[in-house]
Amino acid sequence: MLRVAIAGASGYTGFELVRLLSAHPQVQLTMITSRAQCGQRLDEFYPALKGFCDLTFENPEAPRLVAEADLVFTALPHQAAMGLVPHLLVGGVKVVDLSADYRFRDPAVYQEWYQPHKTPELLSESVYGLPELHEARIRTARLVANPGCYPTSVILAAAPLLSKSLIDPHSIIADSKSGVSGAGRGASTAVHFCEVNDGFRAYGVAQHRHTPEMEQELSLLAGEPLKISFTPHLVPMSRGILSTVYAKLRPEVSLEQVDTAFEEAYRHAQFVRLCGSKSLPTTLQVRGSNFCDLAWRVDIRTGRVIVISVIDNLTRGASGQAISNMNLMSGFPEDMGLKLAPWQP
Repeated sequence: MLRVAIAGASGYTGFELVRLLSAHPQVQLTMITSRAQCGQRLDEFYPALKGFCDLTFENPEAPRLVAEADLVFTALPHQAAMGLVPHLLVGGVKVVDLSADYRFRDPAVYQEWYQPHKTPELLSESVYGLPELHEARIRTARLVANPGCYPTSVILAAAPLLSKSLIDPHSIIADSKSGVSGAGRGASTAVHFCEVNDGFRAYGVAQHRHTPEMEQELSLLAGEPLKISFTPHLVPMSRGILSTVYAKLRPEVSLEQVDTAFEEAYRHAQFVRLCGSKSLPTTLQVRGSNFCDLAWRVDIRTGRVIVISVIDNLTRGASGQAISNMNLMSGFPEDMGLKLAPWQP
């Protein structure tokens, strides 16, 4: 059995990790941490987990985590993770980090969008944890940076088109909508019921921190530096992301070529389902699952391709993908513990 701990287990991603790990046949959850909830039982804090986990929150101290776990999920705020991760690695523990601290290859980019990096020497070792792009490297990694939720939806939508050079790489526009759980569990006026219900708003326009993450991975696929236009929106639902990605097709590219690009890219992907050009996916059909469902249209009138990408922001966009990475790092089948049907009624 793989001994697993969660550092920062009191948030929504921590809940989702426990929910999914409780059904994993090769995992023993040995420790959960939270400074704010230290000393409280998890099933008292999250009654839905009663009968699934009776652990008590502890302080996130590196020596205890090293002693109790073979792999640690660090679901901590940005910058907090980099204070803990190096100690875990020195102790021989593998890490899947759900913060942004190890997603960037260039420390200058991290500093521009977040703050100065305390352990930039680990950035070259960290593997960006999108299995469809980096499976081989994830399998041998000791530190995996779990992607952000928006980047997961956008990168999977654009990757086949860029890798086959079917689009102008400088024409990508991503328009994304997320449920409120994407803002986390902390109290904030911006996500109070009365502020969100019956409303729909854009935020982080031209300055959202997930933008450089997308540009890093999409530039690697394009073979040249690129920039995208990305606008996120908050919609009055609890979970889910729908991203609409637009790009200018290169001359003479046909719908058949686009179809082939997606089919070849995701032929062996465990958690990408293709709706093709015949149906359009909704967030309900992936809720609570690790799937990304993709559909596309070629707009002959404008010469653009339009890709619709839907994920559950807490599962495929965070905890489910983290477990997929854990599986690969541990030699398990990628889908172990994740063979769950979506919650759509």
